[in-house]
Amino acid sequence: MTEQELASRCARGDDAARKELYMTYSPRLLSLCRRYADNAAEAEDMMQDAFIKIFSVIGRFVWTRPGSLYSWMARVALNQAFDSARKRRRLAREMMDIEVLPDVPSDEPDYDEAAAVPIDELQKMIAALPEGCQTIFKLYCIDGLSHKEIASLLDIKEKSSSSGLARARALLARAIRKYLDK
Repeated sequence: MTEQELASRCARGDDAARKELYMTYSPRLLSLCRRYADNAAEAEDMMQDAFIKIFSVIGRFVWTRPGSLYSWMARVALNQAFDSARKRRRLAREMMDIEVLPDVPSDEPDYDEAAAVPIDELQKMIAALPEGCQTIFKLYCIDGLSHKEIASLLDIKEKSSSSGLARARALLARAIRKYLDK
């Protein structure tokens, strides 16, 4: 079944199509949610909430190209994840604090130096970033969103997104340098 057919059948309430949509896309959406959740259970809750929203608004989906269904679903899931975070006010507090973080001078390692850091260590370094910087870093570097898209999603200024990314990169550079100096 094509993406278009699948979305159309889901919009008509076809339970078999909804099951197929869930089975096809839940692993990818769960992986996406894990990047923004504190733990696996929270990621699963985010994904389930995203699917509830997806099924309720799938009639609004407009197919544009192969892969557009997942892109649309990922956007819904990201919005659900950030709505959840806003409800807990955790992300909102961190976004306000991003403006007052001190500038961190950056001595970015070159590619070969950064590649010498094991992936699990790099993941720990990213997880240790202040939450606002970490979120912006993931959205920009991993999910490929623009500063304009990040600003809209997080309800912040584009400049705050750019500033948060610069701080995240500087803090990561410092952590990588520290690791390499050991």
